[in-house]
Amino acid sequence: MNNKKAIKIETPLTEEIVRALRVGQNVLISGTIFTARDKVHAYLAGSPDPEDMPFKKLAGSILYHCGPVITEDNGRYSVIAAGPTTSQRMQMYEPFVISHYGVRGIMGKGGMSAEVAQAMKESGCVYLHAIGGAGALLAEKIKAVEGVWKLEEFGRAEAMWALRVEDFPAMVTIDSRGESIHAQVEKTSKERLLGLIQGR
Repeated sequence: MNNKKAIKIETPLTEEIVRALRVGQNVLISGTIFTARDKVHAYLAGSPDPEDMPFKKLAGSILYHCGPVITEDNGRYSVIAAGPTTSQRMQMYEPFVISHYGVRGIMGKGGMSAEVAQAMKESGCVYLHAIGGAGALLAEKIKAVEGVWKLEEFGRAEAMWALRVEDFPAMVTIDSRGESIHAQVEKTSKERLLGLIQGR
């Protein structure tokens, strides 16, 4: 990732900042991000009582599809690895989570469906593709664990962790206009496959 061309963004994100981001741009994220995998998404989709949520303001936040490897020493947590997990598992919940909680960024790997892209377009949200296979390097960008939610119930990998990051690298691959690198790649791949089948 070319840091010279990267755009520095800081959470909480405003709609104005998100609407200005475009597919293909590199970003460096600073501020607090929240991990959220299958169990957290299913729970959020059930519209829990706000009093049950320790992180009161998800508006403007980035949800990171990540099951971090975390160690604990005398109540102090350290992140050892924090690579992205496949986002498609969460896409059935994502349109509701984006619109209901005012989330401005979803980060993971592999992209998401057209329905999620439409929700991003309507609400002002982007999909950020994190670097796969670089969990230890990404962990170096995490400066502190600020809190955790549902640890005992969901376990470390599925709990929601609040992580303070500095210059965490990612690329915009679905923007708030609904443009999607993933959809473009899929379309091109199908066209090339059809061409091979037909001998073109």
